[in-house]
Amino acid sequence: MKNILLITSSPNGEGALSTRFARDLADKLALKDGHDITSRDLAAEPLPHIGPAYVHGRMLSPEERTATEDKAIHLAETLVKELLEADIIIVGSSMINYAPSTQLKAWFDHVIWPGVTVKFSEHGPQGLLSNKKIYLVTTSGGAFSEGNLEQLDFQSRYVRHLFAVIGLNEVEHIRIEGTAFGPQAAQAAMDRARVQIDALVEAA
Repeated sequence: MKNILLITSSPNGEGALSTRFARDLADKLALKDGHDITSRDLAAEPLPHIGPAYVHGRMLSPEERTATEDKAIHLAETLVKELLEADIIIVGSSMINYAPSTQLKAWFDHVIWPGVTVKFSEHGPQGLLSNKKIYLVTTSGGAFSEGNLEQLDFQSRYVRHLFAVIGLNEVEHIRIEGTAFGPQAAQAAMDRARVQIDALVEAA
């Protein structure tokens, strides 16, 4: 049995395609192999953006922290624990102004923790995590997988880069794109995603 960490982040909530398809993938993987699912819905329960309490608190021992700092660090430790315990990480991300939502950015800001998930040197970052499979489910109104708009996809490249910073490079990407091009285009994008998800579950 493995642990699945399901992270959904679209501000559109339950109706978001990225949320629906990410959950569908998690459910199918869990059903196939009896995996446990830990869900972190960043739209329903948004994380605070990091502030002085987090930045200063993580440099102090528990005895030195204020109550506010201790609360901020406890949240980050909880998120890191969920990440460390996961064998499979599924992220649902809807493109907002060419990038992931600020909710998802806040999650990364909490879990990219020097000395815990990454270490830095003059040679750059070295991720401290390994042996975790990432499934990235992204949605966008436009089509960014190829052509002139490919360079404007700051969503998937950025998310993949942040996972790589902490050492996680094994990423399967499910794109649901072009959903703003009309009902037929949206349906075709969803159909392609379903086929891809079924193939990934079969291969898992």
